[in-house]
Amino acid sequence: MTVYGIHASHEQIHPTDLLSAVRRAEEAGFGAAMSSDHFSPWSSRQGQSGYAWSWLGAALQATSLPFGVVTAPGQRYHPAISAQAIGTLAAMYPGRFWAALGTGEASNEHITGDGWPRKDIRTARLRECVDIIRALLSGEEVSHDGLVTVDRAKLWTLPEQPPLLIGAAVSPETARWCASWADGLITVNASPDRLRKVADAYRDAGGRGKLHLQVHLSWDPSEDAAMEIAHEQWRTNVFRPPVCWDLEMAEHFDVVGEQVSTEQVAEVVNVSSDLKWHAEQLHAYAELGFEEIYLHHVGQELTPFIDAFGEHVLPEVTA
Repeated sequence: MTVYGIHASHEQIHPTDLLSAVRRAEEAGFGAAMSSDHFSPWSSRQGQSGYAWSWLGAALQATSLPFGVVTAPGQRYHPAISAQAIGTLAAMYPGRFWAALGTGEASNEHITGDGWPRKDIRTARLRECVDIIRALLSGEEVSHDGLVTVDRAKLWTLPEQPPLLIGAAVSPETARWCASWADGLITVNASPDRLRKVADAYRDAGGRGKLHLQVHLSWDPSEDAAMEIAHEQWRTNVFRPPVCWDLEMAEHFDVVGEQVSTEQVAEVVNVSSDLKWHAEQLHAYAELGFEEIYLHHVGQELTPFIDAFGEHVLPEVTA
């Protein structure tokens, strides 16, 4: 059966409020949660950016939900530090934590002062990080000289079972590459044809594990308000790669987002006041083969969304 979870967007919501939201989501019937991991929001209007790893420890303790995080080792995070963070949470909360690994965005990584590498170099760097993290989580001492350097690193606190390392991909090409190393795949909502191509690319290349999907949506009892929420909060998130990878500052995203229309936002966010329509969209994603679906209401007020979806949508899609 498909698991329906909630997405915790640190770029938009204070961590205290996010913690209250995931607790309420568990009570409302959501079966899992996942978290972003950003240093900077996508827009000054979003206005937050709590540290995911501190928050994840609190969230795992405050709920019984399984949690995942989408993170980018290699620049802002040395892979040995990523492995230690992943391993500690997995040791404390066995079977409840996974990490999705991606190549990252300049908006988060430029803070180190290092140059932002080309995409092919970032991809090669991520693969080195994946191998380093896996080796450390298995108890090995690791030294490595390459795009990242590791000197005699060893984790002294290890989980009984290494957690899943999921591949993050938005294109069939990246999904195919992830199949060579990942324990599952996560992507974001797109057209059915696009999602089918991403999923098929991963499976056809021998990809193992579950298919995960993050769904951006906006709901309000008022159709106009649902669209206003999406446009106000998420219009800086409509840009395809490489724009979303390479812009460095929230102010940059705000400038390029000035002329984005509501129609453009509706291409990347499921916007509707109709809860039955939202349930139908989630059914359709499940039918494409996605086994874990994480709902991201792009507004900053989560309680009405959680309560409405808990009462009206989750019973429909889990029946």
